[in-house]
Amino acid sequence: MDLHILDHKLRVTSITKTGLQQYTHPLIKLIFLRNRTRCKFFSLTETPENYTVVLDEEGFKELKPSEHLQVEGSTWFPLNVVSNGNASSSSQAVGVTKIAKSVIAPLAEQHVSVFMLSTYQTDFILVREKDLSVVVETLLEEFNIFREEGGESVPVHSQDACNGLQRNVHPVLIPENQFCVMSLDPDTLPAIATTLIDVLFYSNRYESCCCCKLLFPYACSIVTIVFVFSFLLLSGELWRMVRIGGQPLGFDECGIVAQISQPLADSDISAYYISTFSFDHALPYIGYVYTVLGRLLTNCSPLLM
Repeated sequence: MDLHILDHKLRVTSITKTGLQQYTHPLIKLIFLRNRTRCKFFSLTETPENYTVVLDEEGFKELKPSEHLQVEGSTWFPLNVVSNGNASSSSQAVGVTKIAKSVIAPLAEQHVSVFMLSTYQTDFILVREKDLSVVVETLLEEFNIFREEGGESVPVHSQDACNGLQRNVHPVLIPENQFCVMSLDPDTLPAIATTLIDVLFYSNRYESCCCCKLLFPYACSIVTIVFVFSFLLLSGELWRMVRIGGQPLGFDECGIVAQISQPLADSDISAYYISTFSFDHALPYIGYVYTVLGRLLTNCSPLLM
């Protein structure tokens, strides 16, 4: 398999709930008016605490500094696993499960902190720029590694780096909400713009909005949207959320994604995984939620009630 280091320098930011009004215009521009921005990687996630926005340097220029905007200090690069020339996908396991053992666990063992973004089409593993040499050295035996430069994929070779190991156990919380995971062609976004704007920026109208709603535009060829089921009243597969962390997790600790993804991979349970500025979230298929809970409790992740 191939591992691609994508040509996007990303920033991870947080917008407070009270400060969202200041950023409504640039966020609408980044989501719906792609021809008016040079941003090529954008992700918006709402949680009860804040809005997490991950975007490249061009998109970051749209967000003006204020007391409502918090920025993680590092530059991050997205990694993408490619199998047989296509972005990682499978008719069986989806999301973080299929890369838990080959990518997530080895990086945790080398003390590399990752920020995870699962989408309908593929998975992005974000690592800090300063950790790239460790990533290459750790994964080179398992993958052919390429770095995208100017639209070309350039082979990357060993850079002789190592790191230490630190691992904590974090509690988990399973809210009652059920989630839909859906995909859209980016060109269809204007047709549902009114609904998306209403849900993203006026969600206080909805009593059931007590967990996260997620939007991942145009880093890949389709848009992935994850909403609380009652918002769109769609049919199809439903997913439950497992929220990781009793207190904000920060960005320096390694092994958090591995703590959740490895037990699921051992049981062949599919799950999407979304990191945010404060907490991490895994979304297993609703039929497996109690199996997931059992696996995590066995691995000493306490349950928050």
